[in-house]
Amino acid sequence: MTSFRATVENMSKLMDEMGITELDIERQLLLGLYRKHIHLSKQQAVAAPVGFVSAQQKCDQNEKISGHVVKSPMVGVVYLAPEPGAKHFVEVGDSVKVGDTIALVEAMKTFNPIKSDVDGVVKEILVADSAAVEFDSPIAVIE
Repeated sequence: MTSFRATVENMSKLMDEMGITELDIERQLLLGLYRKHIHLSKQQAVAAPVGFVSAQQKCDQNEKISGHVVKSPMVGVVYLAPEPGAKHFVEVGDSVKVGDTIALVEAMKTFNPIKSDVDGVVKEILVADSAAVEFDSPIAVIE
């Protein structure tokens, strides 16, 4: 009998191979008296436009980036404005103080403010609105 963990890992691989982003799994336990229901969800990768350089690649290549880099403390989706169509929290050239919100990262349906941890001027915004970010992904440069 396959372990439940192995089943989930196999299903995850199949999801990747088939391009499936959501899957519901039910497992019958204790002779049919109990069902374990699990919902697996994966973010689908979005192809970057031709010539696009990711924020991490930019930092890795040291393309004239100097100053303090504000990074994402979590995996999620970054939003540069409080709601669609609203003015961005910050723009290049804006002065920011410690505690000013730079962006939001949505993780598990919770919007987490990403705040500046230094005073300065926003030199560069390294992410696109609604882009997926990883833990420690660079979001903005403050000088």
